[in-house]
Amino acid sequence: MLVVRPALPADLDHLLELAILSGPGFTSLPEDPDQLTERLDLSRDSFAAAIPAEQRWYTLMLEESDTGDIDGIGSVKAAVGLKRPFFSYRVVNNASSSPSLNIRLEHQTLVLVNECTGWTEVGSLFLKADRRKGGAGRLLSQSRYMLIGAEPDLFADTVLAELRGVFTPDGACPFWDHVAHKFFPMPFDQADMMTGSTDKQFILDLAPRHPIYVDLLPEPARAVIGKVHPQGVPAMALLESEGFRPNGLIDIFDAGPTVACGRDNIRTVRDARSMSVAIAEEVEAELPSLISTNSVGAFRAVRQRVALDGDVATVSTETADALKVRAGDTVRIKA
Repeated sequence: MLVVRPALPADLDHLLELAILSGPGFTSLPEDPDQLTERLDLSRDSFAAAIPAEQRWYTLMLEESDTGDIDGIGSVKAAVGLKRPFFSYRVVNNASSSPSLNIRLEHQTLVLVNECTGWTEVGSLFLKADRRKGGAGRLLSQSRYMLIGAEPDLFADTVLAELRGVFTPDGACPFWDHVAHKFFPMPFDQADMMTGSTDKQFILDLAPRHPIYVDLLPEPARAVIGKVHPQGVPAMALLESEGFRPNGLIDIFDAGPTVACGRDNIRTVRDARSMSVAIAEEVEAELPSLISTNSVGAFRAVRQRVALDGDVATVSTETADALKVRAGDTVRIKA
């Protein structure tokens, strides 16, 4: 059975494997054991409520319970931009005209902004290639919203997600090569690493202070602004199905889009029901449902068959064991 559970410090080797598999541009999964160790320690403290709510970064692992294999990762960062700026480019539509010449022009500029301070971020969604079919990605993605819905007051009113921008098959990033590298004269991997491990002062020091006119950029850079990495297309579709939409912001290094949605308007947050647990050896139901615990600290989620009767959800013994719940406990159900 596939189970989504909190990451543990003992997951370091699995997390490092996922980081290597994720490839370039996946800022939240650096191929650095020290950074990943800090990430796991922070997640442990977050689930234990050992740090202030706004500093928490919850990391979730997708585990095959029968084998112990870790096949994916997802995360929820309670608030961005509080200790370190959350920089983006805003794509601004501009118009100019000359009535005497009967000419009207429309053009776009990229303006460096820090607009998302305090927003919650869902991210780090990555699965091994052989798990990208059969609903595992949807389970892992929706589990993040079940986590938010369990205790919504721990999270911001607005939730965002950043998607990785376009890279060529050989690992090149057109927007970085033609635009960002002009301001940050270093390898992409170094800038990517510094984004996650420093206070981002280097961005303030080096980023352009004036709008960048898109029409003046080389065509390869223009073509990828706001576009998603091919591996991120399924993730984008899942986000859109939950109600997320582009908000006009892009990443300053790879030009990948940012999407956002009101917390309470996220479909899974809105539609999941809190129900009391009953347990049976076997459960008859036409289709499986998303089931999670009702607290952040003991969070676990599965997609299994459940029989619904009023406010009671009957699950199998195997499902109850996977969720670590007992009869009478409260779970959240998203059919």
